[in-house]
Amino acid sequence: MRKFAKINAMKISATIIVRNEEANIAEVCETVEWADEIVIVDSDSTDRTVEIAGRYTDKLFNRKWNGYKDKHEFADSQTTGDWIFWIDADERVTPELRTSIERLRATAQNDLADGYRIARRTEYLGRWIRHSGWYPDYQMRLYRKANSYWDGVAPHQTARVNGRVEVLEGEFLHYTKRDLSEHHRVTEEYASLAAAHLASEGKKIGALGLLTGALAAFIRTYFLKLGFRDGVQGMIIAGFTAYGVFLKYAKLWEINNTKK
Repeated sequence: MRKFAKINAMKISATIIVRNEEANIAEVCETVEWADEIVIVDSDSTDRTVEIAGRYTDKLFNRKWNGYKDKHEFADSQTTGDWIFWIDADERVTPELRTSIERLRATAQNDLADGYRIARRTEYLGRWIRHSGWYPDYQMRLYRKANSYWDGVAPHQTARVNGRVEVLEGEFLHYTKRDLSEHHRVTEEYASLAAAHLASEGKKIGALGLLTGALAAFIRTYFLKLGFRDGVQGMIIAGFTAYGVFLKYAKLWEINNTKK
């Protein structure tokens, strides 16, 4: 591990939450080797994730699954840097993004924002997606720990800061869903989480909402967000987006209208 060089330097801790990521964990660790430390939080992986991760850091923890927010908050609590850069196992830092981060290291602390949003470029079914609402898909991934907190609706909780947020030059790469089966599985998982949240807030849905919600999602993704310019992949993305909305509301209806 690289040691903190200067007392007043920008100290960055990279955090990665994982489960069964043996295919990705080595590459993502290598893509953040510039960080002062790497903190990895697993949740009972059954493959070689933990074994491989141990080659890159001694800050490796297991956390019983209790949602994304809980896992991220735990990861942040185990860091020793004053800045956190979080990245998913299927993402990679580009050389341009690393250069931008190194420039920040040379900047006086008083001149820094409290958080930095970074563009994310996604590869899907053999094509880099440039539209469909998937690009530039800015994500706040680098932030001052002392001013941060986690917020949002499951499964899309994210880090937020009390303070100024700026855009950082460069982007990171996202190698999402390896095939349609994985996309279907993740869509179903996310729809269940979203439906449970809506139900907890007392939301209800009827037949018309099921139809119009899904139709609007397709039109918005394929036409308004120019998904048609992403070829067949754009049409598939729009279809899955619509299906995800339909499934979310169908599950909400099921929760409200059926008995255990």
